Amino acid sequence: MSRSVSRIAAALLASGAVVAMAFPASAGESVAQPHRSPVVLGDIQYNSPGPDTRSQRSLNGEWVTVTNNSRRPVNLRGWTLTNSHHQSYRFHSLRLGAHKSVKVHTGSGIDNRRHVHEGRRDHIWGNRHDTATLRDARGQRADTESWGGHHRR
Repeated sequence: MSRSVSRIAAALLASGAVVAMAFPASAGESVAQPHRSPVVLGDIQYNSPGPDTRSQRSLNGEWVTVTNNSRRPVNLRGWTLTNSHHQSYRFHSLRLGAHKSVKVHTGSGIDNRRHVHEGRRDHIWGNRHDTATLRDARGQRADTESWGGHHRR
């Protein structure tokens, strides 16, 4: 093979590699994508209004919103909501409708589709800093929100 033919072949191979890098992977190829849950944390009221007492009013003034951003309902049975001190709330059978939210209150009360209660006797969310982590029934992290000085995402 002549030198000029070798150079042309090398140039064609190199240009093919550049072209291949410019196109995304085809549907048949497996490209690892991070898991993004449609169920996420929304607003968090970590500092209950007024003084932090152990009254139900004060305890239930502390809450976390969990939102389903998908078009389909999601059963939250077995999902957990955990703070940075590993205090967890495990959801019982709760069907969260498409584009709906539920508030998870720290204290006690009557559960329904829009409000559930952990039944705790003390506040669990840190007023200065904390991290809320939502995990699905398989233990996969769905979402995390932090505030204050200690962030863990």
